Amino acid sequence: MARIAVIGIGNVLEGDDAFGPTVAHLFEAAYTVPEDVTVIDGGTPGLDLTAYMAGLDALLIVDSMTMKGGAPGQLTVLDKGRILNRGPIIAMSPHDPGLRESILHAEFQGVSPKVIKLIGVVAGDAGFGCFLTPAVRAALPGAVEQVKAELTALGVTVTPRVPPADPDLWWEKPQHG
Repeated sequence: MARIAVIGIGNVLEGDDAFGPTVAHLFEAAYTVPEDVTVIDGGTPGLDLTAYMAGLDALLIVDSMTMKGGAPGQLTVLDKGRILNRGPIIAMSPHDPGLRESILHAEFQGVSPKVIKLIGVVAGDAGFGCFLTPAVRAALPGAVEQVKAELTALGVTVTPRVPPADPDLWWEKPQHG
């Protein structure tokens, strides 16, 4: 059973909202981790994110975000306390209620991991489309390395794949009809 999960969340059909799933796939293509670490493209789980938390010691979430004063492509890491310190958000997107509400729900149920980190990027455009904006695309390597750094800090051995695998970024591939 996994004790640590890395979950990339977002809608791959809505521009920069694909950041989380893209990072999850890029990380898996570049690195291997022990069996007790799970890397997941979580899509848009909403409150169902709570179910992923049960039984975990640590959870790393990768997602696009808005941040007052933040520039598109800016990477930020927030811990559980900073995530919970944000005010409630009105559900307006496919994965609302958001991370904060899912953590509060997990806390109420007694299944919240002790360690939760959000590796977020400030989105530039989350409109309909299957491609990241240049600023967010430029943040991908740093986000992959941040996932590696966070796992290493948790005592996980992260091993480079030699050679790296091809990430399954199916939503970026041209469609032939």
